Amino acid sequence: MRPDDLRLLDLPGSLSVRGDLVLVNTARPDAETNTYRGSLHRLPLDGSGARQWTWAERDSAPRISPDGRWVAFLRVTGSGKPPQVHVMAADGGDARRVTDAPLGAGAPVWSPDSTRLAYTARVPEPGRYGSEVDGVAPGPDAEAPRHITRLDYRVDDLGFTGDRRPRLFVVDALVAGADPVELTDGSHDLGAPAWTADGTRLVFSAPRDLDAVETHQDDLYSVPAEGGAAPELLVRAPGAAGDPVPLADGGVLFYGLDNPEDSGVARNLGLWLARGDELRRLTDVETVDCEKAAGAPVVTGDGVLVAVRNRGAVELRRVPLDADRVDLAGTELLAGEKAEVRAFAADGDVVVAAISDTESPARVVRVGGGLLADFAPDLPKARVEELTGSAPDGYPVHGWVVLPEGEGPHPVVLSVHGGPFMYYGWGFFDEARVYAAAGYAVVLPNPRGSAGYGQAHGRAVIGAFGTVDVDDVLATLDTALARPDLDAGRVGVMGGSYGGFMTSWLSAHHGERFRAAWSERAVNAWDSFTGASDIGWYFADAYCGADPEAQLRMSPLTYADKISIPFMVVHSEHDWRCPVEQAQRMYVALRRNGAPAEMLLFPGEGHELTRSGKPRHRRQRFAAALDWWSRHLG
Repeated sequence: MRPDDLRLLDLPGSLSVRGDLVLVNTARPDAETNTYRGSLHRLPLDGSGARQWTWAERDSAPRISPDGRWVAFLRVTGSGKPPQVHVMAADGGDARRVTDAPLGAGAPVWSPDSTRLAYTARVPEPGRYGSEVDGVAPGPDAEAPRHITRLDYRVDDLGFTGDRRPRLFVVDALVAGADPVELTDGSHDLGAPAWTADGTRLVFSAPRDLDAVETHQDDLYSVPAEGGAAPELLVRAPGAAGDPVPLADGGVLFYGLDNPEDSGVARNLGLWLARGDELRRLTDVETVDCEKAAGAPVVTGDGVLVAVRNRGAVELRRVPLDADRVDLAGTELLAGEKAEVRAFAADGDVVVAAISDTESPARVVRVGGGLLADFAPDLPKARVEELTGSAPDGYPVHGWVVLPEGEGPHPVVLSVHGGPFMYYGWGFFDEARVYAAAGYAVVLPNPRGSAGYGQAHGRAVIGAFGTVDVDDVLATLDTALARPDLDAGRVGVMGGSYGGFMTSWLSAHHGERFRAAWSERAVNAWDSFTGASDIGWYFADAYCGADPEAQLRMSPLTYADKISIPFMVVHSEHDWRCPVEQAQRMYVALRRNGAPAEMLLFPGEGHELTRSGKPRHRRQRFAAALDWWSRHLG
């Protein structure tokens, strides 16, 4: 895969199925317009291939009505315009816009009778984000100052939140020009609305006590669909909670963490059931970690479908509704073995899933059936091989190596993922493919601290950054370097976020093993991260402890004087997760110490540059990385 092949990444997003109608949205980078474009596609169940169903700037989040007659979805009609809910007949025709939210609408949710839609939308304070105050809409630099009284006042890639909190709305989907009904007043955050089975109420998650103070715990609330009443507490959850699925008997399923007192970092996400006074975790704490990004739980006649992270795979599994902390072996594997399920949907016995694997990032399959579509069939292939070995203390290590063409010996790039409670896996990873196509073998480790190997594995680095995680990373690298087709004398190290932390750490403590380093959007100093990052107010203490001396010991910047190898500092100017000051402090320290350091700054980008940044910046970043490795690894 070459940098220009980004245009071939037409990736599936949300899936919806009703009867024989299967819809999926896809999105692809368009470097010419420097935006992402996408459409809805219909997927015949006979496997005859995808058929484009809508044509617009960007359509997403398709939702087929329960009666199968209508489709609601989000549409962006032009550059810089926010997404709005549209509705069209399932048998085709023109789409009709049903929302006019100034900052855009969230994904639509159909009522059980297929007549109304619920959605969330952020509503700006007067005089903010283009809204008027006293008849004038001030520009960003003319807005009034923000009076901030909370720690959780901003989010990376979104911005300030207290002056545009989300609200819940319901609108009659079948009446042209219907006015939406506002169900919540914007005094608290909320997410993931779902209708009760009788269509009289909406259930949603919100921070504990409706966001009265900063908290890491959520509860489930309900509100009448007609409006006019305050939210009522429905479920006091055990910690963080979301994605409620109301049941016909009055119970509700949801994803949740068991973190009654702490922030919940490095904890496995479980499937829970609340019914009356009963609150039961259906899945095991240690072995089952649900992947929320793949979608909310889906109830079928035989149980509940969830995506589960397992040793680099994201597997679609069925959990019995009567389960009580069932372990992974007690769930039924339906799809995703040695692959990653990115989305799934079901209607009756029809289950569909979007799958990313080592061959393609963009396949949609009927579970138990066959391939429905591959939206990226022209992407170049690569060899991907699994790595297993042992750390110095005997702990098993696991990862992958993506190999270039030819016999070698190939130069090597060690790439460390972010998180740290994330993972590399069996899915298609565009970065590794680009470097492999340029002639580099790419080593992808999942050290202690990663997700998908049990909760204890993920929590092993709490208070211990720079210890067992380093041992596992280097042990995985050594496992790869035992191959005769890899050149142990030409190795570079790179990573982003926590992976940037690890790159900085390895460069300081094991620099003799590497020719050069590429440290991206890194955490380099926990002291300033605490106040500068959107999550710093809790994240640094959660992983490192509150002792300033301990935080200094676990900060790569403390050891900057030990770095002598060529070192590239890469950052985005608008990164609020790992703020740009983390890059600046490291760069200045290295240059003052005489180290051969360089810095690459991307304007207008946040923490997610490599995944969802502007297409031209993504391509320019690849070009810069390939130039860096060409200079230092040959």
